[in-house]
Amino acid sequence: MLTLSAVVLALLLYWASGYFFAYTDDAYVTSDFVNVAPYISGRIVSLNVVDNQTVKRGELLATIDPTPFQLALNERQAKKTEAEAQLAVDRDTIAATQAQREDAAAKERLASDNVRRATPITSAGFYSRQGLDTLTAKEQEAKAALADAESAIAQAQQTLALHQTTVAAISAEIAYLQWQLDQTKLLAPTDGTITQLTLRVGDQAVVNEPLIGLVDAHAWRIYANYKESVIRHMKVGHTAWVWLDTYPWHMHRATIQGIARGISRQQGERKLLPYVAPTTDWIRLERRFPVTLVLQEQNPDIVLHMGSDARTLLFY
Repeated sequence: MLTLSAVVLALLLYWASGYFFAYTDDAYVTSDFVNVAPYISGRIVSLNVVDNQTVKRGELLATIDPTPFQLALNERQAKKTEAEAQLAVDRDTIAATQAQREDAAAKERLASDNVRRATPITSAGFYSRQGLDTLTAKEQEAKAALADAESAIAQAQQTLALHQTTVAAISAEIAYLQWQLDQTKLLAPTDGTITQLTLRVGDQAVVNEPLIGLVDAHAWRIYANYKESVIRHMKVGHTAWVWLDTYPWHMHRATIQGIARGISRQQGERKLLPYVAPTTDWIRLERRFPVTLVLQEQNPDIVLHMGSDARTLLFY
């Protein structure tokens, strides 16, 4: 009877403990893992980092052969210079046709004035009909010459606009080629540590295929899977305590940053929902939900390792 009472008491204490604190050893340290992938393809000509090296954001990691991109850029820049020279020729042509138009306009005004003056005196018999016809013919020739000059100006302006479009298109190509050339330098997107480096000089880089892995130095957190029966007691901002297996026998103060609002019931069912296996060593457990914790103190002497085990304790 005493043994049964002890068992019942132990069960009651275990059940009641869920109203005062929550503990789990199903926790681990993690951070963001950044895959550094190139936007261009090419041969690796230099490697500026080694495995497990700490790097700063913007630091040069590796270089893709810039030669083909530089040659393509040089060719388009030469084309742009040639096209811009043609623009100067077009503007000179427009200036010349405008001068021709002004001359043709002056001649047209003079011819029209001559016809206007000769018409009344021809009607009065003081000027010959033949002379008036000659003046009228010259007026028509002047009008035709003026129309040709105006047409030449319009044609020259259209040619200039076409060549300006060509220059703009080449400028856009140059901007893209310059961007490609800039992408030959692979830079660290954030502070972090190089991990599992296998890249070597001479390797072929392929667009969007990761070349270098980087563990983010500013995104450290602890994922702790808590039983569904205790989740209701937790709130974002609550203080928790973390035991790191890499630094045993010391509890680190942490803060709840987030509590998962859903999990996937089956592995692979929903890629954007976390899946927490409900069994451990063939024992069926309660469903558990991921809780994200962040350490309150960033001790420079503590080096966190992505994937290392942890244990967490939370008092309500």
